Amino acid sequence: MEGIQVHIRDIHFISEEKMTSPLHLEKKGIRTLAIAESFKSNCKYAVLAGVVMRRDLIIDGVGISKSTLRGDDATENIISMYGNMRRNDISCIFLGGMIISMYNIIDGAEIHRSTGLPVIAITFHYSEGLESTIRNVFSSEWQAKLHKYQNLGQREEIKLKTGKSVFVRSWGISLRNSAVILDHFTLQGSLPEPVRIAKLIARARVETN
Repeated sequence: MEGIQVHIRDIHFISEEKMTSPLHLEKKGIRTLAIAESFKSNCKYAVLAGVVMRRDLIIDGVGISKSTLRGDDATENIISMYGNMRRNDISCIFLGGMIISMYNIIDGAEIHRSTGLPVIAITFHYSEGLESTIRNVFSSEWQAKLHKYQNLGQREEIKLKTGKSVFVRSWGISLRNSAVILDHFTLQGSLPEPVRIAKLIARARVETN
């Protein structure tokens, strides 16, 4: 992984503890926890990987959890993953998407409330919305799923220093500061490095299971 020094402190599993840390965008040692997933459609669960990365692109933490395909446990399991890390130096959480694991919808506001950290959810393509798809996929519980989806709110477009754009939802952080911290962690294109590494780890875990 060119340009990145990797020092994985530990592999952590889920628990209930939480900690908080203020956001200091000017600090060179600012850390973010990025969450991404991978799954095979014939499995019951997706793998959730969390990567703690410093602003200088050193990795110093990894967490592993899971989310149920078509389920509702992604938010709880992300909060538990963070708590199990027992760290007070994480400043922000990046989510590589809000609707994962075949419509397991993440509640960014709840993650912000539970961890006390700013949360930035990142997607990369414009969408007209998923209301009709949710109605078609879920025969009985579509109303509950649709309510969770509508509560996510609107996405806002940010143009990164790389020239590429991303669409974000954020909690506990302004759009301007979201752009600043995303620029800190994006080397090229539109994919922040900690999200990219989290995706690679999740995919590798799926492939070896």
